[in-house]
Amino acid sequence: MGDVLWTPPADVRERSRIGGYLRWLREHRGLDFADYDALWQWSVTDLDAFWRSIWDYFAVVAHTPPTATLSDAAMPGARWFPGATLNYAENVLRMPGRADDDPVVVAHSQTRPPVTLTAAELREQVRRVAAGLRRLGVTAGDRVAAYAPNIPETYVLLLATSSLGAIFSSCAPEFGTRSVVDRWQQIAPKVLVAVDGYRYGDKPVDRRAEVEAIRAALPSLTHTVHVPYLHPSGTADVPQAALSWADLAAETDGPLTFTPVPFDHPLYVLYSSGTTGLPKPIVHGHGGILLEHLKMLALHHDLGPADRFFWFTTTGWMMWNFLVSGPAVGATIVLFDGNPGHPDLGALWRLAEETGTTYFGTSAPFLLACRKSGLVPKQIADLSALRGVGSTGAPLPAEGFTWVYDTVGTDLQLQSLSGGTDVCTGFVGGVPLLPVHAGEITCRALGAKVEARSADGTPVLGELGELVITAPMPSMPVGFWNDTDGSRYAEAYFDVYPGVWRHGDWITINERGGCVITGRSDATLNRGGVRLGTAEFYSVVEGLDEVVDSVVVHLEDDEGGAGELLLFVVLAEGLELDDALRKKIARELRTALSPRHIPDEIHQVRAVPRTLSSKKLEVPVKKILTGTPVESAAAKGALANPESLTAFVAFAQTRPTP
Repeated sequence: MGDVLWTPPADVRERSRIGGYLRWLREHRGLDFADYDALWQWSVTDLDAFWRSIWDYFAVVAHTPPTATLSDAAMPGARWFPGATLNYAENVLRMPGRADDDPVVVAHSQTRPPVTLTAAELREQVRRVAAGLRRLGVTAGDRVAAYAPNIPETYVLLLATSSLGAIFSSCAPEFGTRSVVDRWQQIAPKVLVAVDGYRYGDKPVDRRAEVEAIRAALPSLTHTVHVPYLHPSGTADVPQAALSWADLAAETDGPLTFTPVPFDHPLYVLYSSGTTGLPKPIVHGHGGILLEHLKMLALHHDLGPADRFFWFTTTGWMMWNFLVSGPAVGATIVLFDGNPGHPDLGALWRLAEETGTTYFGTSAPFLLACRKSGLVPKQIADLSALRGVGSTGAPLPAEGFTWVYDTVGTDLQLQSLSGGTDVCTGFVGGVPLLPVHAGEITCRALGAKVEARSADGTPVLGELGELVITAPMPSMPVGFWNDTDGSRYAEAYFDVYPGVWRHGDWITINERGGCVITGRSDATLNRGGVRLGTAEFYSVVEGLDEVVDSVVVHLEDDEGGAGELLLFVVLAEGLELDDALRKKIARELRTALSPRHIPDEIHQVRAVPRTLSSKKLEVPVKKILTGTPVESAAAKGALANPESLTAFVAFAQTRPTP
């Protein structure tokens, strides 16, 4: 894989947080590692020593110490730090290296003016809201739900909820009623905190009717709290029988306290995308999330008290949960709520300048859209403070890497990473110690024993395989909600390789430990026994000026033939698909990839179906094309654009049976 685009400075061990950790290991553990690979090998073979070092190095605040590090390493069911009690919110609000008057939350929005919270103000708001929740009868184990965007109130609510040992869950307000109800009926929340609406660019989106429908569908609710975000005119807009945010956060004498909970006590519930059924309610624990995020944010992303950490995300994506752990390593977090393309694709880059962002996180589709539009961010914004760019959500092809170095900055480190809601982190990503190669995820993360496995289950190097994790990680789910015997959890990750986590991605790991993810393994293109990933396919097709978006599926032949490879393209404004363009697409795929990649048919559609976090939905498309009714193939409430499915239903009905 690709050219070296960035090389660590010679003094990286003196300047980086992972360098400080290596010095600490030498001084306190007598361990010396020549390079990152040696450190990684130790981290995944001596799990006890590695994860205990993370606990000690970051001086985790615990109320009772653990009796062991890993008492049972079997998966599923690994038991971490038994006997320990702690609280996630207490560790985040410690904010190491920050003074009371330092800004730690910088929030920009297209709905209201910017908001900044200092360390003291954040603690004070959490103190008040925790007291407010206590007045509403919230205690350890109760669920508190937020139908709210990426704003300070949502963050304060998460910390206040977790300070009590209660369990947090959020849905972004662009989620429709059905999507929200499908998630929250499973966990039966006691309190709902909801905004009245928001602005997306210059468009107001009123959500009061949705909030009322959600309330009506959740009989477990005892209280609803109204946040006047779109209409900040005061109590006149508060729905009947609802409290206002001001009531919840009212002045009180109660001190800020933290309920000690076991290491694996539920912190929050995240959800799978729910594109083909009810979303899976994935329960994450206080201790596992805390340790994983301390490790990733400090040692991999190199974040500390001098940093301003931004990730473009909504509260419906696990990257929000990852972002808001930033103060645990001393970093200031930059929140943004709105349309990233308003008034143009330069908006977030200008935000980076305005906020002094040092680490800019986004999705691969956003970077590729910027590239396609011809944007040169460094020409429209002063990005001199920027030293890191993060990309996730989809594989970033080599041309995306080179675009970042050509147009954003040559001295920054680009970190492409991949992980999932299931672990609320990335298990492959970047690290300050290693160079950046075009089109390649730099390394496997510390403590993440990632392997590629062939069809017969044997580990492979340098060739495509199933991404598996062969040793437990503390941030693996505590379990699924209401899955009392663990059967749904086991089926989700351990049904193919007993005792080994199968993630559902195709990955190639090369000799130097670099990784390339080529799409979901359940969306595989299998041509004559050769497995083709979707990511490289999209890289070529969407590299054409005429193509705005695309989705490709392979329909197997029940009799063992080659099957059919079908490509659907969204074209630039005013263009129609003709034979000349079909030939051009085929020619590009043959030249860049192979003759096997040439589709049997290419069709034009108005839109590609995507989840609310912008992931393409190959599997539901494939199901629809093979005769599955649309209501069984996809949960429309989980889609950003459910109307996009109509074209595939019509296509399935009109095409001849192969």
